[in-house]
Amino acid sequence: MIESRDRLLIGVDGGGTGCRVAICDSTQKVLALAEGARANVFTDFDLALENIRKTIALAAEKAGISRDAIDRAVVHMGLAGVVSDAVAKRVAAASKFSHVTVTNDRPTAIAGALAEADGYLVSVGTGTIIARQLDGKTSSVGGYGFYVSDQASAAWLGKRLLETVLKCHDGLSAHSDLTRATLAKFSDDPNQIAAFSIASKPGDFGQFSRDIVAAAQAGDAVGQALIGEGFDYLQAGLVALNFIQDATLCLTGGLGASYRPYFENSGASGLAAPKGTSVSGAVFLAAQEAARTVEASS
Repeated sequence: MIESRDRLLIGVDGGGTGCRVAICDSTQKVLALAEGARANVFTDFDLALENIRKTIALAAEKAGISRDAIDRAVVHMGLAGVVSDAVAKRVAAASKFSHVTVTNDRPTAIAGALAEADGYLVSVGTGTIIARQLDGKTSSVGGYGFYVSDQASAAWLGKRLLETVLKCHDGLSAHSDLTRATLAKFSDDPNQIAAFSIASKPGDFGQFSRDIVAAAQAGDAVGQALIGEGFDYLQAGLVALNFIQDATLCLTGGLGASYRPYFENSGASGLAAPKGTSVSGAVFLAAQEAARTVEASS
């Protein structure tokens, strides 16, 4: 069993469809990785915290790390649904770690993709992040959550598809293979779609995004229109952040690659592979916090 005298680093990336945890030593060497269920603290606070605890415990078990070592770790959590300092403090208190920092998922996504380098990030998963890092300072647009924002995301695409299906059913728009197939999943009953929308979380809407991407690639008119609408928003967000075509641009998240051809066709020439993931970004930020703690105590 690992009983390191050095503080461990724990990075947590939580979103609408899953939770990812990395436990690392003080040099950011990965000791264990684990994945768990959804962890959006806005849509279901208690469930998100329980899933985070379970995923950390799973990672610790994989590496044979003691509970004492976990409790003493420096932790950074980047979570969807952290919409205020009050929510961050509530998560920190509920997590019961002695040294934990809680942010929304923007800082961890930026740190994972760019580390300390200048550049831009478009992260498209269940939600959407559009951000810039310049001279160590970050700025972003959007990302205010599924109900009022997150355009281009998996959840947004799913919601827009269901809206379109209902319009097609009512004769207000032309059906396509995608809309017919989607309606068939609900037994051709629009009331089932209405009931689904009331009971569903962002991740539930996001399940339709793969169908939309596949349909768009196959030439389906509705699929292409929805992806195109999403891309227009992403491009507008970058313009608002003073994006230039040859700047470094990382596309991440489950849907990031789906938008890559659109960026290539728009002339973006600085497309680059991300340096890491959102969970490695959380570890990176935990390491910075650990270093600040050492400096403050010396």
